[in-house]
Amino acid sequence: MTITRTYDGDEPQRLNKWMGQSGICSRREADALIAAGLVSIDGVVVADAGRKIETGQTLTLSDAASQTLAAGVTILLHKPIGYVSGQPEPDKIPAVRLLTEENRLGEGAAPAKDASLPPIGRLDEDSRGLLLLSSDGVVAKAVIGPDSDLDKEYLVRVAGDVTEKKLKILRHGLMLDGRQLRPAYVSRMESFRLKFILREGRNRQIRRMCEMVDLEVIDLIRVRIGPIRLDGVPEGQWRMITAEERKALVGG
Repeated sequence: MTITRTYDGDEPQRLNKWMGQSGICSRREADALIAAGLVSIDGVVVADAGRKIETGQTLTLSDAASQTLAAGVTILLHKPIGYVSGQPEPDKIPAVRLLTEENRLGEGAAPAKDASLPPIGRLDEDSRGLLLLSSDGVVAKAVIGPDSDLDKEYLVRVAGDVTEKKLKILRHGLMLDGRQLRPAYVSRMESFRLKFILREGRNRQIRRMCEMVDLEVIDLIRVRIGPIRLDGVPEGQWRMITAEERKALVGG
């Protein structure tokens, strides 16, 4: 199963770094796949792991690369504020440090400290909630691949004047980075508490959407990715997803 993904960053980025940050695989796995000639950009095989990918270019992992990534595990983590999802800067704390025996719920041993478990989708340092970490390439494609239609649900507390006009704008009509956003489901739960359901995951999308209608995000928690819910997992703890959940995610 070939994996393809189009780069939407603002600036060119080293390919192996982007693959690691975006949840396709770890940076070490990216280096190995590139060295084996299993990765291409716009149809041209990449020979250098340090090659930069530019906005609009499409990364393709061959069938062999996809098979290599398919054997793995997927973990559901309730990420607290203050932890970063992917490869951290020197002064940041990666969310994978929370994957200890003390924080585990249910069956399954904690992953080894050097295990490769890249995040499947973004969750900002100042946001909390459901984060999937996985070495399963099939799960990664199902959640963040270009053909993914899984929705993500967020509960958002905002400051500012919440009006019906602003809610209508949030649902339709906004553009980010020169591109039209897909329609979003946005509803008011309480005076300053909103529910967002998105079918895309642009960088800091909800915060930027709210800024465009003069609302400030005070708290943001992701509670669902497709069929996977955060229910029952306390903040800072994690569990393995079940075989049934994986099947529901990948649609097979």
